[in-house]
Amino acid sequence: MAVGVTFPRGFVAAGVTAGIKASGRPDVAIVAASQSVPAAAVFTRSATAAPPVIVSRAHIAEGTIRAIVISSGNANAATGTPGQRDAERMAALVAAGLGCKAEQVLVASTGVIGVPLPMHLVEPGIEQALAALSDAGGADAAVAITTTDAAPKLAERQVDTSLGSIRVGGIAKGAGMIRPDLGTMIAVLTTDAALDPSQTEDALRAAVERTFNCITVDGCTSTSDTVALLASGVCAGVLTSDDVILVNAAIQAVCEDLALQIVRDGEGAHRIAHWTVTGAKDAAEARTIAYAVAEAQLVRCALNGGDPNWGRIVAALGVTGCAVVAERIEITLGGHTLCREGMAVEHVDTAAVNVAAARETVEIGIDLGVGTGTASIWASDLSKLYVELNADYTT
Repeated sequence: MAVGVTFPRGFVAAGVTAGIKASGRPDVAIVAASQSVPAAAVFTRSATAAPPVIVSRAHIAEGTIRAIVISSGNANAATGTPGQRDAERMAALVAAGLGCKAEQVLVASTGVIGVPLPMHLVEPGIEQALAALSDAGGADAAVAITTTDAAPKLAERQVDTSLGSIRVGGIAKGAGMIRPDLGTMIAVLTTDAALDPSQTEDALRAAVERTFNCITVDGCTSTSDTVALLASGVCAGVLTSDDVILVNAAIQAVCEDLALQIVRDGEGAHRIAHWTVTGAKDAAEARTIAYAVAEAQLVRCALNGGDPNWGRIVAALGVTGCAVVAERIEITLGGHTLCREGMAVEHVDTAAVNVAAARETVEIGIDLGVGTGTASIWASDLSKLYVELNADYTT
């Protein structure tokens, strides 16, 4: 069945087991278009970006892309010149199999940092994936890019335009080391819309900023964050301005779907919070405050326990370095006001608040009363399982 990245027409995909992961789970994926197509990508801004990111940054500048190859179980990060050669070799092997230039292939790797990529396993894995490419391979590709994910992540949307039905699909991986900075973890998006290079770039950057860049699990930005969008143009014709708006909305919807799957799958996550900050000095400070509070360890612990302890939020607000006036702070949880003018509200319906704090998604609002800045993000809680998973990641 065509799902995820193969839901849009003009794409094939595969996910195979090369043996990179000791578990024996699938670990090499390829997503390919039927020809080189307009594409855009965003990457981590980490100063320790992995070789695949460096290679892909150079390749995306070529303008059109035929495919992306992804390996999981090894990040090929902090691997120096040999890692760079390995990433380039991965692109070259896929290009040879598809009959395109190596510069028209993007590369991504995810997993343990600082370990050389086992190319003696990766190379035959790529050959196997090339042979398995099909329009029914979207689900397999979604599985092959996972690491500590509890489940593969796929999403699809379809919109009716003046040119007919246009499809958007995507796959993503991520559960830990989630604190996006331009891109987050690994995500591949596809559409059969006839977007030109500029439209593809604009659509991706706008969608990422409103979705992947609005989530956090643990405040940790990866060395390997990559989000790519390929537009096959199978639904041919000139898009009207209204069509472009519809397609962009579908791309954003797929990104939001995948982003929320990631934050809900935060390693060991029990529940998530949707944080809304209003009344900040400006939008930048609102965003800074939202992340600072959502990533505060005591706040995350309270979220995990369903404890409506607004005092933890006040404490976190005091050290954001932003414009905060204690006497103007208002905090709501599930629509219930718990704190007003920096103090506890009398006569709160405690039972109703406890119910709201125990939901899978907890709505928390912070109004600072000092300006017009707003921001909204989603964040995971902090569980015992998260600590256990990350305490022995390499052992």
